[in-house]
Amino acid sequence: MNTAYTLTVTDNLDGVNPAAWQAMADGNPFVGYHFLRLLQATGCVGPQQGWYPQYVLLHQGNTLVGAAPCFLKTHSRGEFVFDQGWAQAFAEHGLPYYPKLVVASPFTPVQGPRLLAVDTQARLALAQGLRQFCEQVRTSSVHTLFVNADDRYALERAGFMVREGVQFHWNNKNYESVESFLAQLAQDKRKKIRQDSKYVAAAGISYRWLEGEQLTPEHLSFFFRCYVQTYLEHHSQPYLSEEFFQHAHAQGALHFVLVLAERDQQPVACALNVRAENTLYGRYWGSQEFIRGLHFETCYMQSIAYCIAHQLQTFEGGAQGEHKMARGLLPVTTYSAHYVAHPQFAQAIEDFLGKETVAVDSYVQELQAANPFKSG
Repeated sequence: MNTAYTLTVTDNLDGVNPAAWQAMADGNPFVGYHFLRLLQATGCVGPQQGWYPQYVLLHQGNTLVGAAPCFLKTHSRGEFVFDQGWAQAFAEHGLPYYPKLVVASPFTPVQGPRLLAVDTQARLALAQGLRQFCEQVRTSSVHTLFVNADDRYALERAGFMVREGVQFHWNNKNYESVESFLAQLAQDKRKKIRQDSKYVAAAGISYRWLEGEQLTPEHLSFFFRCYVQTYLEHHSQPYLSEEFFQHAHAQGALHFVLVLAERDQQPVACALNVRAENTLYGRYWGSQEFIRGLHFETCYMQSIAYCIAHQLQTFEGGAQGEHKMARGLLPVTTYSAHYVAHPQFAQAIEDFLGKETVAVDSYVQELQAANPFKSG
């Protein structure tokens, strides 16, 4: 590392300059200073959850020029990049895989900056510093999740291996209305969307989009009940607390947009999105009853309608889900980068990733061939 840089590690952000951190976050809400600090303040990350904050800071003199939201982890939950098979292989050979280091936005499969830096040189130094930190504390590996192109370049230069994944995003082609968007879809996709909308309307459901002062603590309490119910239905526990959501909204750590489905002015279902400058991020959903078409209408069509109405460029539909293509969301390749300290396991994982990348690229090509929009 350049001797002009100093690398330090802290287990909280209290002594970090918020303005300097925010400037390097480049408008991404999920690596913002206030979002990360609130996760820790409300106990959503910490020793009890197996997420030990180890924020890596890069200084040049007294100036913060780089930072990474890094966590020492004792499991692989809440990451959305699945490495449990790697952990099992380590265990079968009598080697510890945990603890490991993860550079990520906790519980958030959104691509963006992970090596926050003022310039390319600082980013390269930060990538090299993560590898040195891994070796210093003797963890098995470093996993940098959902990285952007600048980070990927720096991490590859530092000897990290790249892994691909797939998400589904909707892009606004300057649509004037939802109808102008639907008109661009193939006839069978358009028909299915309209059928779902009719089922929802026939059940007496209407919608409101709530944000800012319109979004009250009572609305968020209803959302939280739905959020918990969704996790319970999938036999798991939610990662985030109601305290987190309430404070995130009250403090402006995240710009929430709640899609609220109602019948006779009583809430039935909702989807919580996060808005950035040009992007709406689909995050969580839940319902108090089953209504045909309700999930797709609430999570996707209402969010697309919001983007059109507010001239947002992109709606990111979250992790996985090729069923989203039927609503006009298209496949996007995502990336993570991994450093494994054990040389033999690093070679085995690199071989695996080479084969996996071919399979992912082939899968994306198949999806692109099934484009839901009109041909020509």
